[in-house]
Amino acid sequence: MPETLEDPGSRFCYLTDSHTSVVGMREITAAMNVPFVPVKPKEMLSGTNEIVVEEKGSRTPHLFCYPAQSNFSGTKYPLDWVEKIKSGKMCPVKVCGKWFVLLDAASYVSTSPLDLSICLADFVPLSFYKIFGFPTGLGALIVKNDVASCLRKAYFGGGTAAAYLAEEDFYSPRQSVAERFEDGTISFLDIIALKHGFDALERLTGGMENIKQHTFALAHYTYTVLSTLKYANGAPVVHIYSDTDFSSADTQGPIINFNVLDENGEIIGYSQVDKLAGLYNIHMRTGCFCNTGACQQHLGISSDDIKKNLQAGHVCGDDIDVIDGCPTGSVRISFGYMSTFEDAQAFLKFIITTRLSGCTMVKVTSSRDVISEIVASPKENDHTYDNRRTNKLPHEKTIKDSHLSANLQSTQGHAERTMPDVLGNSIETLPSDGRTVVITNIYLYPIKSCSAFEVTAWPVGNQGLLYDRNWMVANQNGVCITQKQEPRLCLVQPIINLEQNVMIIKAEGMDPISVSLEEKSGSQNEICLSKVCSHRVQTYDCGRRVADWFSEFLGRQCRLIRQNSDFKRNANKKDEKGEASAVAASLSLVNEAQYLLINRTSVLTLRDHIVERVGDSLVLQDLIHRFRANIVISTNEPFEEDLWEEITIGSLHFKVMGPCHRCLVICIDQQTGQGNKDFFQGLAATRDRKTNFGIYLMNDPAKQSSFPDTLSVGSQLLAVMKDSIMSTASANKQNSG
Repeated sequence: MPETLEDPGSRFCYLTDSHTSVVGMREITAAMNVPFVPVKPKEMLSGTNEIVVEEKGSRTPHLFCYPAQSNFSGTKYPLDWVEKIKSGKMCPVKVCGKWFVLLDAASYVSTSPLDLSICLADFVPLSFYKIFGFPTGLGALIVKNDVASCLRKAYFGGGTAAAYLAEEDFYSPRQSVAERFEDGTISFLDIIALKHGFDALERLTGGMENIKQHTFALAHYTYTVLSTLKYANGAPVVHIYSDTDFSSADTQGPIINFNVLDENGEIIGYSQVDKLAGLYNIHMRTGCFCNTGACQQHLGISSDDIKKNLQAGHVCGDDIDVIDGCPTGSVRISFGYMSTFEDAQAFLKFIITTRLSGCTMVKVTSSRDVISEIVASPKENDHTYDNRRTNKLPHEKTIKDSHLSANLQSTQGHAERTMPDVLGNSIETLPSDGRTVVITNIYLYPIKSCSAFEVTAWPVGNQGLLYDRNWMVANQNGVCITQKQEPRLCLVQPIINLEQNVMIIKAEGMDPISVSLEEKSGSQNEICLSKVCSHRVQTYDCGRRVADWFSEFLGRQCRLIRQNSDFKRNANKKDEKGEASAVAASLSLVNEAQYLLINRTSVLTLRDHIVERVGDSLVLQDLIHRFRANIVISTNEPFEEDLWEEITIGSLHFKVMGPCHRCLVICIDQQTGQGNKDFFQGLAATRDRKTNFGIYLMNDPAKQSSFPDTLSVGSQLLAVMKDSIMSTASANKQNSG
C-alpha cells in the first residue's frame, strides 16, 4: 500500500467486492478531502496487512466497509474481520488512527442469522425487502450507541431538529440518532408490516438458522449438478464464478453466479439466457448486479475494458452482453426461504432442455437422486402458452396500386396467405438472380401491441409512418399494457380510414367502435403522464366509451390513450458505432426507433430451422406477423440487412440504428393470441444463440428534403453497406448468414 504509518489523514476504505451503494459513498468523502482506498479481497484474506495501528495520541478516524456476503458470488467474508480491524490486529491499509467498520449485511441477513452481540460492527445496513420481498425499498441502518455521536449531517429536515432559527445560523439537532436522520414522515405503514413479516418468517421456518441450512442445501445441490453438466464433446455447459466449493454454509451463501457456454467454450450472452428463462417462468438476475468490482475480478474485465465498453454504448442494465467475444456480465440465481427443491429442478431442467441436445453428466449422489428425471428429454411443451396451431388454407391477395390515392388499400386481417411480390414471384420461392430489392409489405400499428394494419402506400412524417403507434392501451396508472401482459391485444384490429378521418377498432365478439383521428384541443383533453419502456411520455385519454370497450374485451380495467402532439420525445438510441442518433425527429409510442425492417428471405431461413426443430409446418406470413415490422423486403441471401448502414427508398433516406433485440412477444401467434416457446429457441439457434432479428431505421433529416412523403409497396430499395458504398444489387453477392 502507498500509505505509511506517518500519514495522519483519514481514509475511506472498502472491499472491491462491494455493492454500488457502498462504493458510491466515496463521492461524499471526496468532497471532504478524504481519499478512498479500494482493497481487494485477496489482500485482506492473505493477512499481509496485520499491524497495530493504534499509536499514542493518534485518534484519526478511518472507515472500512465490507459485505458480510458478496451479492455477486455469495462468498461469505469472515465476520471476525470486524474485531480484528477494530482492535488493530488487522489493517486494511497501513495508517495510524482509529478504525470503524461498516458491515454491509443486506445480502447476508436475507438467509443467515447475524448476532450483533458477537459481531460488534459500528454500522450495519440491511434490507427488509431482501428478507421478506416486501415492503419494497425499506431497510435500516443499525448504529452502535457509542459511535452515534460521530455521525454528522450536511443538512436538516422536518422532524430532525430540536430547534432552529430561520433568520440566523442556529440549529440544535434531536438527541436520538434515529430522530436526527429520519427526515420527514417515515414509511410507518410499511414499518408496521415488518412485524407480520418476522412473525410469518418464524412461523413458517422456525428461524433464520433453518433458512440458512435450507437455502444452502438447495444451492449446494444446484451447484453440484450444474458444475458437472457437459456437452457430448466433454466441454462444460457453464462457467461458475465462485471463491468456494460450496462445501460449507459458513463460507458460501445461496447464490450461484455463472455464464452459459456453447460447445466450443464461447460465452452465450446473459440477455439470451434471461430471455429463454422467461419462457420457463424462471426469474433470474443478469449483468454485473451493482457490483462492478466483483464483476471485474471474476470475469477478467479490466478498467480500460469498462471505459471502452461505455464508449461502445454499453451501460448498466442494457442487453449488450458480449463485446469483442468477452462477456460484460453474467447470470445469477439465488434461493430464499420460500424456494423449494422443485425450483432447483426446474432451473436445471431449463438449462438442460434449452442448451443440451446431447449432453452427458457425471452422476451425483444426493439424498434425493432425481438426476435422471431432470435430464430426461421432455415429451411435451410444459410452457405457459397453449401450443395449438391453426392450419387454415392460404389466402392470396394481389398487391394493388403502389401510389397513394384517395382509396388507400388495406390488407388488414389475420388470414394466412402466400403473397406474390410485385414481380409476380411467389414469396415462398424467392428468385436466385440478382434482381433489385423492393418493398413487399408495409405495416403500421396504430395502437401499440394491437394487430397490424397493412397498406400498399402510406404517408411518412417526421415520426415515421403516419399514425403508427399513436395510441396505446394503459392500465389505471397510465402504464402501457403490451402483449407480454395481455396476448389477446393482437386480436384487436385497428383500421385507419383517412377519407372519413377515423380509426375503426374491431375484435371478435365485440361491436366495432370508432375513434376520431383529430386531436381534441385545450381543456377537452385529459392530459396524463405515461410510460413506454421506462420513458415518460405525455398523453391524453380518449374517453370513457373506448375505455369501456377495451375493459370489456380484456376483462380488466384499462383505457385507450394517445400521445399528445405537443409532446416531443427525442430519439436517444445509439447506432452500432456507439454514436448518438443524428436524427432530429421525435418518436411516437414506439420502443426504440421510428421503423423496423425485416427480410422475407431471413424469415424463410428461420422457418426452416424451426420446422426442423419442431416438425410442424409453418406459414411464412404467420411468421412475418410475429416480428411486427413496418417494412418488409426480400433479398437473395438471408440476413443481408445486417450489413447495411443506410438505405434509400425513393426520396426517403433512413439511417440504420442497429439490430432489434427480440423479446418474448415473438412467441405469440398474432392470429390466435397463443404462444409457443419453440419459436424463440429456434431464433436463437438460427442466429448463433442471439435473438436479433430485423433492423431499426430512423429518418435521416440531413438527406431528407421535406415531409410528408410516401412509402409504397414495390418501391426500390438501395443500401449503403457498412464501411463502404454500394447498392444492394452488388451487395446481394455477399452472404452474412
